[in-house]
Amino acid sequence: MTYIELPYDLQVALEQQTSGIKLSLLISDASDLSERYRNESGKGNRLLTKDSQAAAYSVVRMPATYGAVYTALSSSLMHIGKDEFKTLLDVGAGTGAGTWACDQLLSLSLTTCLERENAMSKLGKKMMDGCDNFINTEWINADITKDDMQHSADLVICSYVLNELSSDTRMSVVDKIWKCTDKMLLIVEPGTPSVFDEMRDIRTHLLGQGAHLLAPCTHEGLCHVESPDWCHFTCRIARTKLHRLLKSGDAPYEDEKFTYMAFTKAQCSKAVSRIRRHPHIEPGKITLELCTASGLISRMYTKKDKEMFKKARKSDCNDEI
Repeated sequence: MTYIELPYDLQVALEQQTSGIKLSLLISDASDLSERYRNESGKGNRLLTKDSQAAAYSVVRMPATYGAVYTALSSSLMHIGKDEFKTLLDVGAGTGAGTWACDQLLSLSLTTCLERENAMSKLGKKMMDGCDNFINTEWINADITKDDMQHSADLVICSYVLNELSSDTRMSVVDKIWKCTDKMLLIVEPGTPSVFDEMRDIRTHLLGQGAHLLAPCTHEGLCHVESPDWCHFTCRIARTKLHRLLKSGDAPYEDEKFTYMAFTKAQCSKAVSRIRRHPHIEPGKITLELCTASGLISRMYTKKDKEMFKKARKSDCNDEI
């Protein structure tokens, strides 16, 4: 599994923005936020409003969000040129983790971050101030469930937002952000069964609007995954000492489970087959669970398969093969 670390500039910015806040307050806010997101997501409620909560959120959630967006975008860019994207719109940007991830992979000339909560956008902007990569970044306070979308971009990302909305507003927001998309829309959400069902509904809806599905699916036909199974992927993110304290964990890393979909305006090639579970490794053989246009298949490789066995041994969930 790929080990992801935050960019050095972001690590420094996180330390600077939390250094003046009492550890006890950060721990309390982190615990309270975790409880709120666990019990109140999907109802459209405002889950974070205070500056100290935004700081706790940035420590606890920015690394995971960064890792998920970075991994999802990396996979999506396998079949479309990076030079296609010069402008970025980050919808529900939070404290900007998704934008930082995109900046690491693309040469962006203009970025717009939309965020409803003032505490989040204020902190996100502070962390970008002084970083040359974000000179042409604008932060705008906007509520995507109520406000008209006045911006568009080559790449639109929406990470860990749609699952927080009530079901009756989710699809209207999807329509809004798709209209703002000039080339590609990337949606990243938690890797849970219920969220996967929501993502599959979005998949059906956008394909019906003429969108093209770039990743992770290998086709645009009916999804082959049947309940209680669901598609999700994992990235491993390095933890700071403060991160471990706020999450009461000893491990130097955190595994983030997520699901994602990338839609394009123009038709693009896509993966022929994608690994949808961690490879099952046994002495002398490796079994891969694959998503293909013809269905979900299990394929075993042995040392006799030589090059394919070597490739399978180095592969991981979400890889093309």
